[in-house]
Amino acid sequence: MSEKREQWGSKLGVILAVAGSAVGLGNFLRFPAKAVLNGGGAFMIPYFIAFLLLGIPMMWVEWTIGRLGGQRGHGTAPGIFDKLDGTGRWAKYLGTIGVLGPFIILIYYMYIESWTLAYAWYSFTGHLPFGGGQAEMKAFLSGFQGLAQNQYFSGLAPALVFFALTFLINFYFIYKGIQGGIEKLSKYGMPVLIGIGILLAIRVLSLGTPDPAMPELSVKNALGFVWNPDFSQLANARVWIEAAGQIFFTLSVGIGVILTYASYLKKNDDVALSGLTASATNEFCEVILGGSIVIPAAFIFLGGAAGALTAAQSGTFNLGFVTMPMIFGKMPWGAMFSGLWFLLLFIAGITSSVSLIQPAISFLEDELGWSRRRSVLALGAVSLTACLPAIFFLGHGFVDELDFWGGTLFLVVFATIEIILFSWVFGIEKGWKEMHQGAQMRIPAIYKPIIKYVTPAYLLILLGVWSYQQFWPFIAMKGVAPADQPYQWAARGLVFGLWAVIIGLVAWAWKRKSKVENA
Repeated sequence: MSEKREQWGSKLGVILAVAGSAVGLGNFLRFPAKAVLNGGGAFMIPYFIAFLLLGIPMMWVEWTIGRLGGQRGHGTAPGIFDKLDGTGRWAKYLGTIGVLGPFIILIYYMYIESWTLAYAWYSFTGHLPFGGGQAEMKAFLSGFQGLAQNQYFSGLAPALVFFALTFLINFYFIYKGIQGGIEKLSKYGMPVLIGIGILLAIRVLSLGTPDPAMPELSVKNALGFVWNPDFSQLANARVWIEAAGQIFFTLSVGIGVILTYASYLKKNDDVALSGLTASATNEFCEVILGGSIVIPAAFIFLGGAAGALTAAQSGTFNLGFVTMPMIFGKMPWGAMFSGLWFLLLFIAGITSSVSLIQPAISFLEDELGWSRRRSVLALGAVSLTACLPAIFFLGHGFVDELDFWGGTLFLVVFATIEIILFSWVFGIEKGWKEMHQGAQMRIPAIYKPIIKYVTPAYLLILLGVWSYQQFWPFIAMKGVAPADQPYQWAARGLVFGLWAVIIGLVAWAWKRKSKVENA
């Protein structure tokens, strides 16, 4: 273990850092797509229920046990779970998911993040084909991704340049540490992100009714689509599962990131109010900003609810990189607003991606006793090597496979393990007391039984229903083209190979500690 662990420089810094971890591409791309695909207003009811019964409880639990782990010299799930378990036997190995999951997401997230940097550049410099329509925008994206050679691109070289820049920026902030890197990035980045988001939302909401000949395509009707629920949709189990999944994704709970960030808190630093503030900041960015930019714009310029639905069905990549710049191109000063849109996405992406790197860095520092420099260099080399297949095999479903394991399955499984360990192994009474250590607000007493009974039950049911509906068809690669299957098996090999390495490192680290303690 390193001699002295870092700490956050200020309360505002940690709040903005955790909010920055949560506010990512999913707030501005995934959320609008999920809302439109699942009935607009009907989606918001299970969404807010999941926020209250899953998101908020899991957020408080992760802040609490993260701070507890940090006081005992551990910043990642293997060490923290080991302390919660108390027997020193099995929980640390379950905690390896909290190191593996963020890293798996990082492998493809940084590449997608680099697209936003590239598109910001291409927007501001006027290189995007704004007047060409959807077909031209799709051709530009395919060419940039290396999936096609056309009049815009003849290879992957531009994408690799922007990826290299994004990679270096991420690891620069990681190398600078908690206060000098992550906290500074969040203190400056988050206000800029929110400012751009408000500006874009005002621009979209000020459109009114752009075409007098089609008064039904108005901002008022667009917002009505978002907020007026069709209650019949609530009988569809998929809407509830999608809403719960979005809450996990957007709050960064169940990944292991908040555990690591909270481990750098001081013993009496507040977790109750700070955690709630960070979550509220994320929800503002997602529901108010994300919901006020993408959905109304798509509704107005693409022909109402049907057009917005078609855009959402095209996938989050197309929604963000094809539909939105095409829409901004229909506005005055479209290139500038498109550039601001992608700059917003880049800032949201980088504040999230640095949080995905930090758990592995903390693991190397805390459990193996490595220096910051050695940890950053080693993880940088591994990350770069692991990212390359995601770049070159994008068209073969490599990224989709990684997203299933890192961004879906591991997330729900890890959260289920975490809440059961906290409530039933460590004990809800001890946990509740720890949660209020240094707290500046009293958590409503109703959340004690929610954390102990409701949230675990909700998660187990969610995991069971989701596994029944999606797990086995995905494992069997049903619907996957035979030519793509080898690449997806390779992605699985990468996931489980990395997992085996992390498990081996945990076993070795604990064996070494045992020898030192018994010496």
